[in-house]
Amino acid sequence: MYPKILVMVFFLTGLGLATPIRAENADQVRQLLETGACRRCALEGANLRDADLRLADLRDTDLKDADLRGADLREADLRRADLTDANLKGADLRGTYLRLTNLTDANLKRANLCGVIMPDGETSEQGCE
Repeated sequence: MYPKILVMVFFLTGLGLATPIRAENADQVRQLLETGACRRCALEGANLRDADLRLADLRDTDLKDADLRGADLREADLRRADLTDANLKGADLRGTYLRLTNLTDANLKRANLCGVIMPDGETSEQGCE
């Protein structure tokens, strides 16, 4: 019986049925894309790839595991946001405010961080020419 249980666990895990399924809040994603603001929103796991989020107000927003690859976040306000495990690969963050933002395990490869106010209050020069 034990081997049958192991086989079932591996089978379900492979189908994604043994792990929690994340669903982004479609109304809040729509609000963000239409208005450029979504303070204190629950956008965990949201697909915002290549989104134009210039000047967006995302203060105190949950963006854990969000896909922000290639997003334009220039001069956005992300203070106190949670970007744990978010994918910001290739995102343009020039001038973005990240004070007190959680960037634990966030992917910032090839992201432009020129002029970004980092979580510790320091200004980044990464990506500045």
